[in-house]
Amino acid sequence: MIVVGCTSITQGTATYDAAEAPEYRASVASSIAVSESERQVAVTKAAVHTSCDAFGSSSVAAVDAINAYVDAFNNDAPDAPGKAGPAVDALNRSADQVTGSLSGPLSPELTDALNGWADSSRKMAGVLAGNPGPDEFNVGIRQLNDAKTAAGSACDAAY
Repeated sequence: MIVVGCTSITQGTATYDAAEAPEYRASVASSIAVSESERQVAVTKAAVHTSCDAFGSSSVAAVDAINAYVDAFNNDAPDAPGKAGPAVDALNRSADQVTGSLSGPLSPELTDALNGWADSSRKMAGVLAGNPGPDEFNVGIRQLNDAKTAAGSACDAAY
């Protein structure tokens, strides 16, 4: 291997243009601020996608499981009581996935809406686990639907 290099030494004293230095400093500071702002936007966007994707996919699975229970219950299917367990599991899993996805860059409004979904999911899981009557079930479903709508709207607004 051969390394070739040339050097030359220049004599003199380094100086700067005092008139242009403040403009240069301002330009560097502005560039840093823009870069940091763009980084923060990217971090926030990634956090929103993570949490809203967790909500979107897990809430669909939970609602599908509840609908399977309701269909079986309404049709007096012999396996109707057995459909409650999967719905309870799906609701709790959704709540866990959503709360596990929350992070600092999310807005307080989005965090509150997603926590509302998780709380309503856990509450509805408790209702289903207790073999509810129609009135208790309907109150729980109304609250769950309201929380789902609020979280969906908050995710839409955050995108």
